[in-house]
Amino acid sequence: MKNPTIHSASPPGKPGLAVIAAKPAGKFGVGAGVGLLVIFAACELLFGLMTALPGAVFVSAIFYGIAVLIGMRGLHQGYPHAALGLCNLVTLVRLVIVAILCAALLGAISPTWTTFALASFALALDGIDGWLARKQGLASDFGARFDVEVDAAFALILAMYAATNGAAGPWVILLGVPYYLFVFTGRYLPWLNGALPPRFSRKAVCVFQIAALIALQVPLLADGRLDPVIIAVAAALVWSFGRDILWLWRTKI
Repeated sequence: MKNPTIHSASPPGKPGLAVIAAKPAGKFGVGAGVGLLVIFAACELLFGLMTALPGAVFVSAIFYGIAVLIGMRGLHQGYPHAALGLCNLVTLVRLVIVAILCAALLGAISPTWTTFALASFALALDGIDGWLARKQGLASDFGARFDVEVDAAFALILAMYAATNGAAGPWVILLGVPYYLFVFTGRYLPWLNGALPPRFSRKAVCVFQIAALIALQVPLLADGRLDPVIIAVAAALVWSFGRDILWLWRTKI
């Protein structure tokens, strides 16, 4: 009798799809594919964008795809664990929400309770992925970097949203660019790429930044009355980045 499993075996040296999907990068890819479908579905069900303005959705999907490819590259370059873990999947869910908000921004959707709920959910998840990484013993440089990159994209999208929909003055977009300005400057000042000591205050400022930008998605508050809060956020960002830059300057080799 023929072995019924022999025909499903993979060629020598080539892992099967099931084996690939079980690896961290494979699970990340499967999760990213599901996330892409969620983006298309949510943009249509929540905002009708697939019908009214599909271009906005596809541009957002391209942004999402680029972010996923960068994430896959990070996994291949040095992820130290055999399991991907729920922590990184939660961060991926946050990236999906950011992509949906990006489509709403490109589709000129005014601030609604829906955009506020989506942004609030993404912020709530931000406190879960790190906790899961520590609980599961899956903390990694990749996970920390992935989390920071999603936070930065989230802040930029919210700041652009607030700047273009009248929720605040155009200057509010500056709240979304400090991280990217820091990274860009690091290309020319290599000492800025040094390792920073972990600080709770850095994360607290990030949460304050995003929470304030989310508040601008509340229809009742998107009228300029939150300008003093935005100024306070700007001051907190200057203090946080300034302290890190000063520390890197003092400890550079």
